[in-house]
Amino acid sequence: MTILVTGGTGRVGSQVVQQLVKRGANVRVLVRDPSKANFPAGVEVVQGDLLDIDSLRAAFKGVNALFLLNAVAGDEFTQALITLNIARESGVERLVYLSVLHSDRFVNVPHFAVKLGAERMIEQMGFSATILRPSYFIDNEHMVKDVIFNYNLYPMPIGSKGVAMVDARDIAEVAAIELIRRAQAPGKLPVETINLVGPDTLTGTEVAAIWSDVLGRPVAYGGDDPSGFEQNLANFMPKWMAYEMRLMAERYVTDGMIPEAGDVERLTRILGRPLHTYRGFATEIAPAA
Repeated sequence: MTILVTGGTGRVGSQVVQQLVKRGANVRVLVRDPSKANFPAGVEVVQGDLLDIDSLRAAFKGVNALFLLNAVAGDEFTQALITLNIARESGVERLVYLSVLHSDRFVNVPHFAVKLGAERMIEQMGFSATILRPSYFIDNEHMVKDVIFNYNLYPMPIGSKGVAMVDARDIAEVAAIELIRRAQAPGKLPVETINLVGPDTLTGTEVAAIWSDVLGRPVAYGGDDPSGFEQNLANFMPKWMAYEMRLMAERYVTDGMIPEAGDVERLTRILGRPLHTYRGFATEIAPAA
């Protein structure tokens, strides 16, 4: 059993690799730059990317299952569809795809719409797949921790409806469990969608209150206006991507990212343990304040 992992050097993908190795799977990772790869012993590294057809075909040789994670990019949709086509061509029909929560609702946000399109291909092309739909990553908060620590301000415009932020460790472990379940199944399993959420649905004001408690000083919520958020992101990412993140934040404010009934209980059963909490994350990184 060999499982091919894409996006394996990122926050989620690297932990998927670790979880698979921990469970005894043979793992192959497709990476652009092998010199940046830092994987457990025994992990096979193949150089290439999701638009390099030759490297993709080579990477799929002898593979039983695929973990497909492709990052937000201008050509994200093409990357996803090409990879799925090469998988099908190579006889690999078992996969786990990392989508996003509310991909079917936040259709004005480009990377949400992209992921919904990939989901539709997976369903219509006959794959045996688990589609994982994670909420906003708790780990994204590393990008704003300096603002929290230095200015006593929580700057993410997530609104008052609530966002059930999920820890990357929980995402990765569910992905590994599902990959092995799919790879080891004696026959083809139906497509299944799993919402990946945190145990607490928190508003911007509630997140600021957690930071106030953990840091022992008042932390304010920066409010729902996403214009400053967009301007700040545009300092270190392409403007189109900063605008896309603004569109996403606007949907957090108007709709929230709220679990469906039974999501938390289902994840707890799959993992056999409680989900990681936002307060736990804040407590872990607070000593750096």
